[in-house]
Amino acid sequence: MVTGYHCPGCGSQRAVYQLLHGHILAAFRLNPLMVLTLPLLVYGLGLTLYNYIFSTSHRISLFYNNAFIFGYFAIAILYWVLRNIPYAPFTFLAPTE
Repeated sequence: MVTGYHCPGCGSQRAVYQLLHGHILAAFRLNPLMVLTLPLLVYGLGLTLYNYIFSTSHRISLFYNNAFIFGYFAIAILYWVLRNIPYAPFTFLAPTE
């Protein structure tokens, strides 16, 4: 950690490792935003792969909705700020060592 602050992605790699080993709660403790976002990413990548294989053009309208995109970034920025507040209950958002 160069700046001393936890970015929204801090703990993501360790969380993916924990998910791959079936430890969902441990992954959630490391980076809850990533764990909650992962199903959307998997669905989007799966649909992209489906479109590529079958030459279709299905789209997820949610991913092209400006309110969703700005809302997600607002949540990510709020998460970034809250996980750097050194007082309980916000310390639970910081990744564990």
